[in-house]
Amino acid sequence: MSGVEIYPGAAKARMRTLVTGGAGFVGSHLVEHLLDLGDDVVVLDDLSTGSARNLAGVADNPRLEMIHGSILNTKTVSAAMKDCDRVFHLAAAVGVKLIVEQPLRGLRINIHGTENVLTAAIEHQASVLMVSTSEVYGKNTADRLREDSDRILGDPLLSRWTYAGAKGIDEAFAKAYSDQEGLDVSIVRLFNTVGPRQTGRYGMVLPNLVGQALRGQPLTVFGDGQQTRCFSAVEDVVPAMVAIERDPRARGQAYNLGGAREISILDLASEIIRVLDSRSTIELVPYEQAYAPGFEDMRRRVPDNTKAHDLVGYEPHTSLTSTIMRVAADLLSRERLGSDAMPLSGVGAFRGVI
Repeated sequence: MSGVEIYPGAAKARMRTLVTGGAGFVGSHLVEHLLDLGDDVVVLDDLSTGSARNLAGVADNPRLEMIHGSILNTKTVSAAMKDCDRVFHLAAAVGVKLIVEQPLRGLRINIHGTENVLTAAIEHQASVLMVSTSEVYGKNTADRLREDSDRILGDPLLSRWTYAGAKGIDEAFAKAYSDQEGLDVSIVRLFNTVGPRQTGRYGMVLPNLVGQALRGQPLTVFGDGQQTRCFSAVEDVVPAMVAIERDPRARGQAYNLGGAREISILDLASEIIRVLDSRSTIELVPYEQAYAPGFEDMRRRVPDNTKAHDLVGYEPHTSLTSTIMRVAADLLSRERLGSDAMPLSGVGAFRGVI
């Protein structure tokens, strides 16, 4: 992410950094940013939801090492973390569609995998930034969700809430490792981060709608479309993540990183059509037709970013219009209109670890 503003406290002497899930959407942008800062970067990714193609632009960088492996394998995690100063833990089962349809897989990756990462960090004396999610707030529709806001979750037997439950346990693990084991760990909660390389394969709304608009298809909006979100641009979020990891005041704390503009999904679809000058229409689709049984949506989710602003000066500034245009350009250049499946051949080589 060359040329992106670096928040105060982000810069430091050259470090060796592990990024779990570094071939994913946010992870790949983070890897580029860390390389720009001068880090030696190790990526650990099983490519189940990420793609080696996301790192094509830096695959030949001599300071990048890519390891194909899972955070569920303790030996793999320990090997990847060897000699690392810090870890950005992004590897997770993500996306509403994937969580609803494969809840057991999500629970295993998000809970057991995270504990493996935290345990290895203690062993290797590495600091950790754990990337969590606004999903932990559940159905809380407060005007501005603060880090100490109550969690309001639905029926634990509904698969929709397994992700929120698992990420809440992840945060509890992180806090316990900080308090009892002295681990230098901090947490960020991302709110609908969007940008180039994000795939609609797992239910991510913005790339799905942009792809439909580019194809001239109806934009499918689930429910009545009045549910609201605050979308945050990845280029705003990534530098703030690095700055928070570097700040010793963040230890044992959680920080929201979200967008500043609240918008309904129906208005988002209209704006995409306008920005892209598309002839698409908008089609409302009932939730029961869009998702497997067990889905439940949140009507509103708006972050209070004050805590991150006070710590590192976080201020989302990228416009939604700019993000829509960049996502559209990315979809076109990466030929994702027909399929989200990306060929791996010719895009660097991942070193396998048993």
